[in-house]
Amino acid sequence: MLTDGAERDIESIYDYIAESDSAASADHVLDRLMEVVESLKEFPDRGGYPKELAALGIRKYRQALFKPYRVIYRVLESQVVIYLIVDARRDMQSVLARRLLLA
Repeated sequence: MLTDGAERDIESIYDYIAESDSAASADHVLDRLMEVVESLKEFPDRGGYPKELAALGIRKYRQALFKPYRVIYRVLESQVVIYLIVDARRDMQSVLARRLLLA
């Protein structure tokens, strides 16, 4: 399940790539990101802990990668909840704090 924030992330990523490169490139990235999201349904524990959160002792979130993008999620009972999809080249401390810790 994608949160509203994760859906906005995907839209922003798509729009940025479509404007700066091409719609075809944006489609490709969107397809790969959605494959990552879908694969988490079958293998939710495959992702590691985001190092920025693990350093704070927070291990309730995991991440899956499609470089340079990070999909930050949490396994809640039998459901995978995607909280954040972000370009890892951004200031991850700030993004994680703003979207996960201060929410």
